[in-house]
Amino acid sequence: MTTGSASGHGFSFYSHWIEPLPAVKLSALFGGMRLKANPTGAIMRNQYPRTGLIAGCVMLLSANAFAQDWPQWRGPGRDAKATGFNPPKTWPKALTQKWKVNVGDGVATPALVGDRLYVFGRENGNEVVRCIDAATGKEVWQDRYEAEGATPPAAAFSGPRSSPTVADGKVVTFGVRGTFSCYDAATGKKLWRKDAAKGMWPRFFASSSPIVVDGLCIAQLGGQKNGGITALDLATGQEKWKWAGDGPAYASPVLLTVDGAKLIVALTEGKIVAVNSADGKLVWETPFVAAQRNYNAATPIVDGQTIIYAGGGRGIKAVKIDKQGDGFTAKELWSNPKESVQFNTPVLKDGKLYGLSQTNEIFCVNADTGKTSWTASAGGAAPAGGQGGGRGRGGRGAGYGSIVDAGSILLVLTPSSELIVFEPNDNKYVEQARIKVADTPTYAYPVVSGNRLFVKDKDALILWTTEG
Repeated sequence: MTTGSASGHGFSFYSHWIEPLPAVKLSALFGGMRLKANPTGAIMRNQYPRTGLIAGCVMLLSANAFAQDWPQWRGPGRDAKATGFNPPKTWPKALTQKWKVNVGDGVATPALVGDRLYVFGRENGNEVVRCIDAATGKEVWQDRYEAEGATPPAAAFSGPRSSPTVADGKVVTFGVRGTFSCYDAATGKKLWRKDAAKGMWPRFFASSSPIVVDGLCIAQLGGQKNGGITALDLATGQEKWKWAGDGPAYASPVLLTVDGAKLIVALTEGKIVAVNSADGKLVWETPFVAAQRNYNAATPIVDGQTIIYAGGGRGIKAVKIDKQGDGFTAKELWSNPKESVQFNTPVLKDGKLYGLSQTNEIFCVNADTGKTSWTASAGGAAPAGGQGGGRGRGGRGAGYGSIVDAGSILLVLTPSSELIVFEPNDNKYVEQARIKVADTPTYAYPVVSGNRLFVKDKDALILWTTEG
């Protein structure tokens, strides 16, 4: 591991925890006021009667200082909601680039916590984890380890797919061939590393991004017909439980709470399942088998007790999970066979589901009824082989893209490096802007916070702002 100066500092390819601002940064702003951390790590001040001084200092802070973090795959709630984004009243034809740094090959979405970014890539035969200062792009610390990349049929994407997860002051990464690593988020000290997958992975390699629940790091491990869901102790890396009912696909697990019971919901190779987060016991499952060239790659969506899930060639379904005695039951609410998604996870906003279909169309589906409200061509399909560009519909390169709920607007980042801005509207598609944000293909989610957009392309990370 290498460490930078103190002042410097995962999109699953197929597919809440917020660390507070570092005390050292705040103490510099508030001068002699004594700041301390409470047991949760949140910054608190002693009760001094200096409200005027506090208000003045707070006004000096950038609007980005308290913007939302993005600590894991699809954000704090794994729902692709960016509540801290401040979109411009009128979108410019081009955004302002603040910095661009090489971080290695890969399609893993970076994690943003406070003023630091955690990036997972591949360089020179190594998987590389970096901590980067979000304001300057300067490296704070780095760790690398020798690891073989993806090989055919996935050789076009040799770098990591799994996004870093930041929780409880730690950073967890999950490599292409199943190497788990855990670091101290502040210093980069390696806390543990293990080959939890034991040499097994899906056909297109490990893509699931781990989730942390109650001190357990939970991920989908193993290969076709030989894997499952495993929980490791976040502090030590020791295995706590394993459910081995089906191998992993390419989606990531999410958390569902029903009557106080915490359940891990996951799409596997041939099922959708729910297991108890504490012990891994199966509480519900139903078949969801992919046929021909289709895959289970869309992360399930949780809305209260409702699970919305989708897959290539099989449309979108919604079920409600209820507690019944000592067990759980599921009732299908609706099914939409038309709007199939392959390498995109839709976003739920105000009772509407916005996604990108296999035919490369942006769609709006009523989440109460399952009926399609409208569709519109997205363009910007990625042709076979993973190279960006092209404006066609359908085909092998269609259906890639990441959609973010950014408050008053929705953002789509396509593989052709085009950021599409459109309005949340259940009557029609209303586009506000299309802006080029990279020179090479973009498969990771854009991380949006304040007036900033962090974009990971093939081998670089770029900071764009909506203001000059």
